Amino acid sequence: MDLRINHIALLVHDYDEAIAFYTTKLPFDLIEDTRLNEHKRWVVVKPKGIGSCSLLLAKASTEEQKKAVGNQSGGRVFLFLATDDFDRDYRNLLLQQITIVREPSDEPYGRVCVFADLYGNLWDLIQYHDNPSIEI
Repeated sequence: MDLRINHIALLVHDYDEAIAFYTTKLPFDLIEDTRLNEHKRWVVVKPKGIGSCSLLLAKASTEEQKKAVGNQSGGRVFLFLATDDFDRDYRNLLLQQITIVREPSDEPYGRVCVFADLYGNLWDLIQYHDNPSIEI
């Protein structure tokens, strides 16, 4: 059996500002941007590299969805971005003036920091220690 999570829907206020953030401030590629109707697009971004789950940028359309933008996980870290070079990617976060919520620390599983995306969703940037059961 071959099952995997393909996309995670991430609520956004605006397609174009979200695309710009992920493709210019973070190392993501725009995989697809297809207009479905006058108000809805199918927008997929994915971290550069192989084997990554992608984000489906979903424009909030109801008041309830609009309230959830930036807080889909109730204030907890929501997404985890694994890297093969923590220092390089941490420097990029600083260069891009991305909000660092928790400074880098060394944990039993690897080096990690917490940052916020353009809407305030919390992310871990992680470089895992060598562990054959964890794939980047």
